[in-house]
Amino acid sequence: MEVNGTLINYYFHCQRQCYLHGNRLNLEDESENVKIGKALHEEKYKDDKSSEIAIDNIRLDKLTTKYLTETKKSDADLVAAKWQLLYYLKVLKSKGIIRKGRIQVIEKNKQNKSYIEVELTEAEEKELDKIVIKIKELLENDQIPPILNESKCKKCAYYAYCYI
Repeated sequence: MEVNGTLINYYFHCQRQCYLHGNRLNLEDESENVKIGKALHEEKYKDDKSSEIAIDNIRLDKLTTKYLTETKKSDADLVAAKWQLLYYLKVLKSKGIIRKGRIQVIEKNKQNKSYIEVELTEAEEKELDKIVIKIKELLENDQIPPILNESKCKKCAYYAYCYI
């Protein structure tokens, strides 16, 4: 599987989830949280022509002349969302499209901002190159990464796989 934004996000969120998804075990279609997130996303962008743009193997939530916006249901894992957005910005840059990034959060639990701005730096571009290599190595490995056993696991689409 080619590395995409979802795998970048999962790599930071949970390497086990990244491994399982990257090896074609997709349990997200059964997850209520994923369904709610998709429904919120569809409602937000239903009449917006600058949304849901596919480029190569990535799908962008919204692209304007100034920003690439990635919409998230909640602010539960902003680090993973940031690196996913940085990856998208890097792909766009490789095509000659330079934008700033914004993470839009629908449900704010941990912070008060609706938007978090992100700009791609050279250091982050180099780090993304390393992360892509690490993800490819992770996916080719014969061993599934261990279960995290963290509170976020209870809301994960892969909960049943890991714990039941």
